[in-house]
Amino acid sequence: MIVYYLIAILLIAIDQLSKWFIVQNFELYGEQELISGILSLFYIQNRGAAWGIFEGRIFFFFLVTIFVVGYMIYSFHKYKTDSKLVGWSFSLILAGALGNFIDRMLNGFVVDMIRIDFMNFPIFNIADICLTVGVFLMIIYILFIEGKEKGLSEK
Repeated sequence: MIVYYLIAILLIAIDQLSKWFIVQNFELYGEQELISGILSLFYIQNRGAAWGIFEGRIFFFFLVTIFVVGYMIYSFHKYKTDSKLVGWSFSLILAGALGNFIDRMLNGFVVDMIRIDFMNFPIFNIADICLTVGVFLMIIYILFIEGKEKGLSEK
């Protein structure tokens, strides 16, 4: 179980280092094309949630993050599972939630920097990637694996 916390810590460090790099090397709204027409770095400060919704409601984000992270840790320990998929999902969601929480605590905003240039999609960061992939993995587990594991353990 400790390995999943270590994975989360590593991912939080990668997220925070990437944000530090952007803040140190880019002006606000500064950009650097990485792959022409596909991917670029573009520094913005997101004072809301995904897509900038709930902008300026930082206290709301503190409460939600503390509740969600607390519930996740409680559930992870209470409903122990041997599923690596659940463990990875836990690590990714925890890292994403805490990575953006750290930004809100330190800065009052979240540093976003990854822009997909070929489509109109919100600018995001490593923590957002962790959250998205972690939730996707958890949905896969719940929809396709959890019931089968319970069925096997009941036989």
